[in-house]
Amino acid sequence: MLDGVVEVKSLADVGLSGDIPETSDTLQGNALQKAQWVWERVGMDCFADDTGLEVDALGGAPGVYSARYAGEHCSFDDNIDKLLAALDGKTNRKADFRTVICLMEQGVPRYFEGRVDGVILTERYGSEGFGYDPVFMPDRFAVSFAEMPLDVKNQISHRGRAVKLLVDYLKTLDM
Repeated sequence: MLDGVVEVKSLADVGLSGDIPETSDTLQGNALQKAQWVWERVGMDCFADDTGLEVDALGGAPGVYSARYAGEHCSFDDNIDKLLAALDGKTNRKADFRTVICLMEQGVPRYFEGRVDGVILTERYGSEGFGYDPVFMPDRFAVSFAEMPLDVKNQISHRGRAVKLLVDYLKTLDM
C-alpha cells in the first residue's frame, strides 16, 4: 500500500537490530514508544504500529497483551486456546481488532487508527492468516479472517484501515 508513496526501509536497512521496547499498557503508547526508539537512533521519519484483540466479555483483554496472552514464549495456538477457554460458556462474544500506527514526522507523533468489529467463534475455522484469525469473524461476514482471501481481509482489516489512513495522509505531503 505504501509502494510509490514513500520509500520504506527496514530496521536492518538503517543499521538497527534487536528488540524494540514496547512496555506501555496501551496500543497507542506502544506504537509511540517503538517509533520514538527508531527516531532517536536514526533521526529519520518513521512509523510503527501496535495491534490488539479486545474482547468485551474479558474487559478488553487480551488487548495490548494479545501477542503474549498465553505467556512470554507462547504460540498462536496457545493464545487461541487460552482465549477460547476464557470465553467458554459466555454468550457475549463481541470483540474488535485495533491497530494504532504512530508516524514520527520530524520528531512529532501523528496517529492513525484502524478497527474492525466482530465476534469470537467457538472453534477455529480456516487456515489462512495468523494469530487469532481462525476464531475472529468480522461483522457482516459469515467466515473467519482465516477463511477469507487475503485481498478481502486486507481491505476490511484493522491494519488495512490504519495503513490506508496513513497512506492517504502521506499523499497530501509535498515530498
